[in-house]
Amino acid sequence: MLFAIVTVLFSIRLIYPGDPATLIAAPDATEEVRAAVRADLGLDQPMYIQYFEYLSGLVQGDLGISYQTGTAVATQIATRLPATIELAVAATVISLALAIPFGVISATNRNTRLDSVVTTLALVGVSTPNFWFGIILVLLFAVNIPFFPTGGREFGFIESLGYLVFQGNLYAMVTWLSQMVLPAVTLGTYYTALLTRLTRNGMLEELGQLYIRATRAKGLSETLVLYKHALRNSLAPLITILGLQVGRLVGGAVVIEEVFYWPGIGRLFINGVRNLDWPMVQGTLLLTAAAIVVANILVDISYTTLNPEVEYQ
Repeated sequence: MLFAIVTVLFSIRLIYPGDPATLIAAPDATEEVRAAVRADLGLDQPMYIQYFEYLSGLVQGDLGISYQTGTAVATQIATRLPATIELAVAATVISLALAIPFGVISATNRNTRLDSVVTTLALVGVSTPNFWFGIILVLLFAVNIPFFPTGGREFGFIESLGYLVFQGNLYAMVTWLSQMVLPAVTLGTYYTALLTRLTRNGMLEELGQLYIRATRAKGLSETLVLYKHALRNSLAPLITILGLQVGRLVGGAVVIEEVFYWPGIGRLFINGVRNLDWPMVQGTLLLTAAAIVVANILVDISYTTLNPEVEYQ
């Protein structure tokens, strides 16, 4: 799968308009200068030679050199990756913390006013563009009510945790939390709504099964029936969708990082597209693809934990 993705990503260069040498060289540069730039970047070689050289570099962990900065793509991605991981993890935590309780509440109060409110909010959350929602949050809570910063990331989680543990300084952690809230809520809104609907539907299906009636007939408390039996057995589709959404989390982070000036790989990708920096574009997209493949493998493995009847081979 990764080999196919690498091939497709590299092939896009054949149809993408523009010449990186023209952007790198001065606007008034002569054709000789542009030719020298192409030779320096290896763009004067036949495409199949460039392709095999790129593959040989990937095998050694080399994603290439950025046309724009002249530094290793892998180094730049490694520098920016923690910010994107923090944002994706925070959005996922917010989504699960809200979606599972809302889904259970909606399912156990089916066809009531509370159920209608939850399903309506879920529909609105799924339908709302996250970039628009992010701008609205910035206007409300960063501009009109300056409670949160408009964007940026002064401290990372590990750095702020180090200040807290070793120096007893809360400033870095508070700053990190204040900068994380708006982008994480914006990115997590869609997934909260989606997972709420999935949890509700899964719970409704499980609550209608015969084993639920049997557990209730045994005199088990409603809490054990709902959370130990019904919820656990309804989590398999939830975990599947959550794993498949890893790519959307990274892809959605591209837009969110641009809105909130978040220094992650999403902004690296945007800058790479703008400047025809193909090694950077390929590196960020390849990382996203690898994350999706790994997430799907982990989802398959998790089935054995959620359902003992499933055997992983």
